[in-house]
Amino acid sequence: MSKILILNGHQPYPFAEGRLNATFVERAKSYLEDLGHEVRVTKVADGYDAETEVESHQWADTVIMQFPVNWMGAPWSFKKYMDDVYTAGMDGRLASGDGRSPEAPKANYGMGGALKGTKYMLSVTFNAPKEAFDDASEPFFHGASVDDLLRPMHLNARFLAMEPLPTFAAFDVMKNPQIEADLSRFDVHLANVFAEARHAAA
Repeated sequence: MSKILILNGHQPYPFAEGRLNATFVERAKSYLEDLGHEVRVTKVADGYDAETEVESHQWADTVIMQFPVNWMGAPWSFKKYMDDVYTAGMDGRLASGDGRSPEAPKANYGMGGALKGTKYMLSVTFNAPKEAFDDASEPFFHGASVDDLLRPMHLNARFLAMEPLPTFAAFDVMKNPQIEADLSRFDVHLANVFAEARHAAA
């Protein structure tokens, strides 16, 4: 069985305490531990030690990033976590520079990651409805997908050489929540993702 790091990147606000994201984290932890995986959880808003988090990234076979999409990206406290932890790991533990060399200073930017073989999965919650995405007639996203919007998060992970697993998203969680349906979809998503991971490792 594998080693899994789950990052709860929710930032508490008076109108959003983080219960849904915490539920997804606990759901994933329970499911994966029942399968025999070893799981570590970091709740970013509670504080963290950057050195410990670097070690946890080195330890993990898979990193699950659970967070609400705030202003089209990760909450500020989760972005700060990445600034702190990923910068600390730029000494070769998470990445060795930006991938370029003196011999080829214009080539291979972003290819210095040290976590080759580590998978990652984004699991996000949205106020936006599902119908806002993947539809060119919708005026805001102009047909963009969830992963298009989350491209900076994917590039951060790619900078460390991590490899993507399919993204999970729960939509319209503020104005039209469908929590039980979302949790059921999440269970199926985890089952599919980790079944595929087992097959790939076999």
